[in-house]
Amino acid sequence: MQPGSCSPADRRLSALARHLQGSSAAMDHRTTLSASPTSGFDAAGSVFGHLARAPEDPILGVTVAYNKDRSPVKLNLGVGAYRTEEGKPLVLNVVRRAEHTLVNDSSRVKEYLPIVGLADFNKLSAKLIFGADSPAIQENRVTTVQCLSGTGSLRVGAEFLAKHYHQRTIYIPMPTWGNHPKVFTLAGLSVKTYHYYDPATRGLNFQGLLEDLGSAPSGAIVLLHACAHNPTGVDPTLGQWAQIRQLMRSKGLLPFFDSAYQGFASGNLDEDAQSVRIFVADGGECLVAQSYAKNMGLYGERVGALSIVCKTADVASRVESQLKLVIRPMYSNPPIHGASIVATILKDRNMFHDWTIELKAMADRIISMRQQLFDALSSRGTPGDWSHIIKQIGMFTFTGLNSEQVAFMTKEYHIYMTSDGRISMAGLSSRTVPHLADAIHAAVTRAV
Repeated sequence: MQPGSCSPADRRLSALARHLQGSSAAMDHRTTLSASPTSGFDAAGSVFGHLARAPEDPILGVTVAYNKDRSPVKLNLGVGAYRTEEGKPLVLNVVRRAEHTLVNDSSRVKEYLPIVGLADFNKLSAKLIFGADSPAIQENRVTTVQCLSGTGSLRVGAEFLAKHYHQRTIYIPMPTWGNHPKVFTLAGLSVKTYHYYDPATRGLNFQGLLEDLGSAPSGAIVLLHACAHNPTGVDPTLGQWAQIRQLMRSKGLLPFFDSAYQGFASGNLDEDAQSVRIFVADGGECLVAQSYAKNMGLYGERVGALSIVCKTADVASRVESQLKLVIRPMYSNPPIHGASIVATILKDRNMFHDWTIELKAMADRIISMRQQLFDALSSRGTPGDWSHIIKQIGMFTFTGLNSEQVAFMTKEYHIYMTSDGRISMAGLSSRTVPHLADAIHAAVTRAV
């Protein structure tokens, strides 16, 4: 065959291609002419043109607004991420050391993890929340799967319950983290609320909590914050936790703990896990979602775990087999790097010790910010009782400010927070406390 010539078969394929191109062009022309919203297209020809613009996330949207503000005194107290005294993000020294160890280990590969995640991570995460001497662990009644931080752990647990648990109703505290109702609703559960926060005392509405859970249907799921309740910073006492456990067990209510702040609230890992351990100690079943975003500063690594405590080892094994069927079509398997950081720290005695020191330093700085803010408001004679600021615990404080006062502070003082008056104490520093105190004082004396 001469160069430039083509076979009969090639000529037939070329003719077919020209025919198809012509047909396609004609069809495109007709489609453009007839496109309309009623036919599934907008005027520009997009099948998504009918969509309305969704509102910003109420929490993450605070940062969007903050980033647009050009004021040199602007202050972001919306998103729950730890900041140093200088207002900078913090990477823990022990995390850097763990990463250095991992990077320099030439035997490490990037193969897929199993569906349930990194085995060492799962085992050590269970020990961290339940205690190394937990009978549930020793009796192999706990199944733990690695998930995508706290949100992913909640979603996997919710999907599992929606498919396999006899009750589809979950009770969540009012108020709670804004993502909770969305996660559970989209997973297929029916969301109801129980009283938790008392605006009058800015503390726990314990009687309302007991009444609501007491009237819940037998077997209902109940979401519980393990410690450092978000957004209020109000936790039950150990005595109150014991009463909650007794009530829930008597009605067969299923506890689902969200543990996002272990060690980050009080500075003590064991103390912050007491609520969970009270429930596990009675031999009953429960679910626990863990996150390492806050207590190891691994926000962007998305490291979390879901543990389900069962009655027997056999049941735990079967539960794990069904959790795999939830995870596989959702994200197949979890990422390896963040879980490897956690496992490296938890299994090394020296690294674990150093982590607890850094963790306590973060918790103590937040406690110090609470005291400084309380003192600043007291010195200004700001109207009202502000003792709740030092009574509450964890990253957040529910200030009691209303939406009008919050809007006033944003407009006049360039301070950003969620409209319900929740502020992240971790976003404060000794330098910015006076500015916040001035803004609060002005809000409660001048704003509606």
